[in-house]
Amino acid sequence: MAQFKLPANSIMMKGKVWKAPEGAKNIRRFEIYRFDPDTGKNPRTDIYEVDMDTCGPMVLDALLKIKNEIDTTLTLRRSCREGICGSCAMNIDGTNALACTRAIEDIKGMVKIYPLPHMPVVKDLVPDLTNFYAQLRSVEPYIKTTSSAPTRERLQSKEDRAKLDGLYECILCACCSTSCPSYWWNGDRYLGPAVLMQAYRWIVDSRDEATGERLDALEDPFKLYRCHTIMNCAKTCPKGLNPAKAIADIKKMIFEREHA
Repeated sequence: MAQFKLPANSIMMKGKVWKAPEGAKNIRRFEIYRFDPDTGKNPRTDIYEVDMDTCGPMVLDALLKIKNEIDTTLTLRRSCREGICGSCAMNIDGTNALACTRAIEDIKGMVKIYPLPHMPVVKDLVPDLTNFYAQLRSVEPYIKTTSSAPTRERLQSKEDRAKLDGLYECILCACCSTSCPSYWWNGDRYLGPAVLMQAYRWIVDSRDEATGERLDALEDPFKLYRCHTIMNCAKTCPKGLNPAKAIADIKKMIFEREHA
């Protein structure tokens, strides 16, 4: 009979319950993933009771209150608090989101908070995005030209500029890529929704002169064609963007080029 062994640190353990201060009346409970690879211990979930009468309305407010006032060992990323930097992306109530823009009142019952799924964890709520950023670098997300530089800026018509709407707003939070089953299965080779949308942003930029080169680089069974239009990416994007459409447009451009 075949026997299977689970990987190390794959079994979730129950952690500690941190009670709210005595006299607190408006209490919400937060179940938070805790993991420190340096200890060699399995991950656990700690439960924190937070007095909402002394806490802000967003999930990030609660996390910072927990870290500042209850348990200083909790580790997370955050920066702008305005839904711009993407640093506080995590899995909240089963959906990838930004902690700074997710309202606690929109979540019923226990607020469950985990790091972005299917990524190595540095510690607690901090995922290792090394591979994600390496894939971003691979698509060369900057303007590439062969013509002589103009004396001033490179001009663009209003119509051409409008083609970038819905693309340039991406904040690279990785919510979409880490919600994509194809990226879970082939993250080492499939570029994922966020990176492919960044690639498309430069492919359709009228000022860029490397369209053919960019399409050649993406025409690969794994880099591009692992997308099966599941649409998790569009559903979870905190900025309301549609990476799946960008991916479909890249496939269409490659097809039309081959059959021109």
